[in-house]
Amino acid sequence: MRMYLLALNPTDSVTEGFLPAAARLGLDITLLTDQPDAHRRVYPEIEILECDVRDFRAVVTRISTHHRPDAVFTNSDHLQTQAALAADYFGLSGKDWLVTLRTKDKAEMRRHLTSVGADTVWSTEVTDLAGLAALDPPYPCVVKPREGVASEDVVLVDGPEELLARCTEIQSRRSGAALVVEEYLPGELYTLETLGDGHVRHVLGGFHTRVSPPPYFIEEGLTFVAAHPEPVVAQVLAQLDALGVGFGACHTEFVVHEGRARIIEVNYRAIGDQCDLLLARMLEIPLFEHILRTHLGERLPEDLGARRDGAARLEYPCAESAGTLAAAPAAAELTVDGVQLTYRPLRGVGERHEVYHTNRDFLGVLRAIGTDQEAVDSVVAEFLAGQRWEIQR
Repeated sequence: MRMYLLALNPTDSVTEGFLPAAARLGLDITLLTDQPDAHRRVYPEIEILECDVRDFRAVVTRISTHHRPDAVFTNSDHLQTQAALAADYFGLSGKDWLVTLRTKDKAEMRRHLTSVGADTVWSTEVTDLAGLAALDPPYPCVVKPREGVASEDVVLVDGPEELLARCTEIQSRRSGAALVVEEYLPGELYTLETLGDGHVRHVLGGFHTRVSPPPYFIEEGLTFVAAHPEPVVAQVLAQLDALGVGFGACHTEFVVHEGRARIIEVNYRAIGDQCDLLLARMLEIPLFEHILRTHLGERLPEDLGARRDGAARLEYPCAESAGTLAAAPAAAELTVDGVQLTYRPLRGVGERHEVYHTNRDFLGVLRAIGTDQEAVDSVVAEFLAGQRWEIQR
């Protein structure tokens, strides 16, 4: 069976998760990308074809002039609608393109949730900065790209002058990009990870996310939550139902304040930044195979058989200043006091970077899995204290 996988830049989710899973399933993979050289350097054994994957028409043409498809899949935030349209064109299983568009477009997501009475957040779409003076948002408010990812260019603002300055700054980097200005939703930040096939939906658990101090929202670390309180899960699932989400993997970010759960954003794909790799290992389920099987038209089992006694944490050492990485720990895989630690560098020694206020500031990622949260936290703290990251300006 042949699966077409749409991708932009190479990611750990594809490299360490989906491609090995596809091999275990015996699938023939054809990777369509607008960055073929980058992918060939990572996995030269995979068939890789150049394609303007942001254009669904180019995707359909590339597939129809190649081998007959059995599935079209992507784990990219930016390509969910293109993959959904291509799958639908060829009569294959996949996500509803209306839903992928509705969740990717942050302004449309807010409008839809409001229109169906699921949740109402003060929100407006900004394309022309000249109209900012007429806005009267509740301050503080959040500015973000309408179709952004990874907290990039997401910032908290406190007044009209700062709002104009931040919007001008973002559009100078993203020429013509539409922005969303919306009320700030207070509360602790969490995630809910779900997997469905259109008939059954499994809740895999979630994470409690620690973010940087305002005005930015960098995810500095996550602690696994095996089960959020049932009323919270019910509220989030009701909002996902209102959006139409229910097929394949979905990573939903939400806040909880005084018992009320409100969605921040819906990422209609598997969680990234190596959290998906941690989930598969900790839950002891073939997570990536399950996701691919849904796109092959297969039903999920009623019980995934996931292990439920796990405790886990991820930490992302971040660059706090621009400069060249002069010293950093190497990759490591070890077990300490029953806790499995995996450290992977994300930036090479000798690389120079600016500060981006996003996950592009991550120097590495530490994954820790055990059965006792206190033990996991202690081992993580001890490991990080023994490492050194040096940046020369």
